Amino acid sequence: MAIVNAQLQITYTDLLVVPANKSYAITNILVCNTSVSTAASFKMYLVPDGDSVSDNVNMVVNSLELPPGETFTFDSERIVLEAGDKIVFDAAPDSGSGATTLAATVSYLEV
Repeated sequence: MAIVNAQLQITYTDLLVVPANKSYAITNILVCNTSVSTAASFKMYLVPDGDSVSDNVNMVVNSLELPPGETFTFDSERIVLEAGDKIVFDAAPDSGSGATTLAATVSYLEV
């Protein structure tokens, strides 16, 4: 099993892009609001290779607000991504230099 972590930005953040000739099974996605005083929100997209981010096509979480100190867990569904597919986030508000207080982790297995 492998993980990837990132601090979410106020612009689209490609958290995970599957490399050529690989397939990944996503086992868990966590998003934690590290702030002790400010709520933050995010959108999450599962984007097929060659497609663009689209609210109407590949959004799977829409403007989910996390109170300070809370963590969102996406683990009830198994998702298989093929080469070039990606997990993308869009988050707010800006906590400085385009970053937010949201820390995201994706756990995956190569299949």
